[in-house]
Amino acid sequence: MKAISVVVPLYNEQDNIIALHQEIVKALSGHCEFEIIFVDDGSTDHTAQVARTLKPLKYIRLRRNYGQTSAMDAGIKAARYPYIATLDGDLQNDPVDILRLLDYLEENDLDIVSGWRKKRHDSLAKKFVSRGANVLRSILVKDNIHDSGCTLKLYKRECFATITLYGEMHRFIPAILQIKGFKVGELEVNHRPRQHGVTKYNWKRTVKGFLDMISVWFWNKYAVRPLHLLGGFGLISLGLGFGFGLWTILLAIQGMDLSNSMQPYMSLFFIGLGFLFLMIGLIADMMTKIYYGLKIETPYTIHQVLDFEEAPVDQAAKSGGQI
Repeated sequence: MKAISVVVPLYNEQDNIIALHQEIVKALSGHCEFEIIFVDDGSTDHTAQVARTLKPLKYIRLRRNYGQTSAMDAGIKAARYPYIATLDGDLQNDPVDILRLLDYLEENDLDIVSGWRKKRHDSLAKKFVSRGANVLRSILVKDNIHDSGCTLKLYKRECFATITLYGEMHRFIPAILQIKGFKVGELEVNHRPRQHGVTKYNWKRTVKGFLDMISVWFWNKYAVRPLHLLGGFGLISLGLGFGFGLWTILLAIQGMDLSNSMQPYMSLFFIGLGFLFLMIGLIADMMTKIYYGLKIETPYTIHQVLDFEEAPVDQAAKSGGQI
């Protein structure tokens, strides 16, 4: 049978996780071998107490709130099966779609299938921000994904052999994997309105996501050759500096008073800026070599890992049908 690790990052979802756990078990039981990994991202409600009552479950609790990306990375690293499915803990993703993603992945020989919430049940503000981000992503990242922000995705485990997620990078996993040569697909999935709790998205996450988008763009274009970008800016700046320098010399030959002229200062400014870009480019190039030569640490620490292996007990059956 196929085997899937289901990774769910959680933050203050005490009212959702029992129903979510039941839906995952119902959707996958009898169809594949599976494990459920709940990663508690420093919840301040009773998420931890509720999670301890669920079986089968691997429960990972981070020491504080590091963010959804770090929680997802911790769960992915703890997964032991060849396929990894990720979904939100707010019940808006439908666990029934996991097997559909798996079938689509195998039928099309893909490494990752991203869910597409074509009919979204979110607020107008959230939809507007999401669409704006999609436009920017299509320009900068060009991952050909309609809804990269959808957490419901299915991966082959080897996709994460050399990847550590940070910031808000979970939104750009398809783009990162495409950069590394993995084959990415997309499939429409069900999206449901939130019933309990409140959304965790705010303007801060939007800003972080935009900055991470720029990081992905840079990583795609210049990760192994930063000197080409920064050195290019340096050469342009040096060219402008020498141009202003020649202009200054021509004005001096003509006998013009340069005491109040900006040309000499512009020449010095652009020449200095050009050398600065070149030096930064060389340093970035050396740091890139160091990065690829060292093991990068994860940006979070785990407080505890609890592994509940036994199947849930039917209390009615256990008591002979009497409760």
